[in-house]
Amino acid sequence: MINLFWIATGGAIGASLRYFISNIMKSFIPNLPIGTLFINILGSFLIGFAMSYLENKNISENFIKYFFVIGLLGSFTTFSAFSFEIVDMYNNHKLIIPFLYILLSVSCCVLAAFLGYNLNRI
Repeated sequence: MINLFWIATGGAIGASLRYFISNIMKSFIPNLPIGTLFINILGSFLIGFAMSYLENKNISENFIKYFFVIGLLGSFTTFSAFSFEIVDMYNNHKLIIPFLYILLSVSCCVLAAFLGYNLNRI
């Protein structure tokens, strides 16, 4: 039951952070979903870092796994918003930008997770 508490608490914080950061980024670049891209790259890096950290440390795995990875970062990164933005751009007759956004998002997020995972090995 405590794991559900950690997930719910982390999820509330992660979703709030996502909303806050996304709105800040929109004020700088209103016509592109740069906030979601930034959030997904940062979240991917932090998930990779947390995975690596768990392998190397003797700390509460439940707290990191359930609160930080599943709860906070799971609700912070947002594949559903990413998908909506792709469809929205396509529906607004933007044909090249969605494909560039997909390529950039996937490649940067996988690279960020890889870098985060390997940062603890340096």
